[in-house]
Amino acid sequence: MLMTIVAIYTLYVCINIYVSVMQIGYVNQAKRKSAVLLSASEFIKAGNYAVEKEKMSIASSFVDYIVFIAWIGFGISFLQNTIFFQNEAMLNVAIVMGFLIINSVISLPFSYYEKFVLDEKFGFNKSSIRLYIKDTLISFLMTILFGSLVVWGIYMIMTSLTLWWLWSFAFIFAVVILINMLFPTFRALFFDKLTPLENEELNAQIKILMDKTGFVSSGVFISDASKRDARLNAYFGGLGKTKRVVLFDTLIEKLTTKELLAVLGHELGHFAHGDIYKNIAMVGAMLFGMFAVFGNLPDRLYLELGISHSPYLVMILLLLFMPVLGFIMMPVMGIVSRHNEYEADKMGSELAGASGEIELANALRKLVSENKSFPLSHPLYIFFHYTHPPVLERLKALGVNIDEIDKSSLEGTCEAVL
Repeated sequence: MLMTIVAIYTLYVCINIYVSVMQIGYVNQAKRKSAVLLSASEFIKAGNYAVEKEKMSIASSFVDYIVFIAWIGFGISFLQNTIFFQNEAMLNVAIVMGFLIINSVISLPFSYYEKFVLDEKFGFNKSSIRLYIKDTLISFLMTILFGSLVVWGIYMIMTSLTLWWLWSFAFIFAVVILINMLFPTFRALFFDKLTPLENEELNAQIKILMDKTGFVSSGVFISDASKRDARLNAYFGGLGKTKRVVLFDTLIEKLTTKELLAVLGHELGHFAHGDIYKNIAMVGAMLFGMFAVFGNLPDRLYLELGISHSPYLVMILLLLFMPVLGFIMMPVMGIVSRHNEYEADKMGSELAGASGEIELANALRKLVSENKSFPLSHPLYIFFHYTHPPVLERLKALGVNIDEIDKSSLEGTCEAVL
């Protein structure tokens, strides 16, 4: 049984790396041909950024695999033999949190490299070392505090109820919904500073869009995201009465009012079609599958691991395999999500008025340019990783004449080289 689990994780890592290698080869070939959507220099720069990101992803996959083998081989036993508490609940919480803390520390070099080497090189990073340390410490403390409460909750369920995996799923699913509701508030408290939108004319136009879809918001806010990152973004956070519209200051700076309204119309399209609830339902289905599998593992596995069948062991195994199950589910979730994006684009262009399709298309082009998003990807990479359709397909669906765009970069085969 143990060998089967290791084999499954090994297969996951190999497929993940293979997809990244194919993407690198595809982008390396495409970036040497005629530029698509971007200027020649921007096209090459975006391609280089995409390649560097995938190289980092491959390195991260290798490290994750080594860490996985280490945890299975001796890491869990090390925690069990190192951490001592008289109280059984405290012992389980401490061991699981020890696992999470060690994994977080191991991932720190990749986080630092992405922010201060890769993003710095390509002009995204606006953060300082001091701000990065502050953000990391806040995230770390929040993980310890709220993570401990969640682990304690699961422990109590596991030791008190027969169908513990079903009730644990219900508990975690409730936590996911609560996080969605409180995310904007926590982000405003600890990370981004949110200020009410003062542009009354823009506020009124946004209100008109929201009224058309029945979206009731607690307000429209501007996030000072530019102090950390140069990318453009916006989001509708929260559920129920906690919903709010948050615009990154970078988005307001780069888009025209009509383009901004088209982007917001797209997001409102997600609300009107119930996509937020569909996404939560898909996450719920994934969580249900995970708890159903790990709640019914055979006792032989624990004997092979040489560790007693304890709540902390089940939770650690579940956390170790969460990326695998997420990777398996991603193609299905991606297909649904890409369909939803097309529908949201359609509604966004309609909400933005007579020139809505043009404004949304222009906004998509700017997002590609400002975020240095390489517009082409290998089909396998799209299948496994894309939650949004390729931008060329989105533009085509909006009525942009794709024939006028030079597509020579799309021709040829992939060179699977780093």
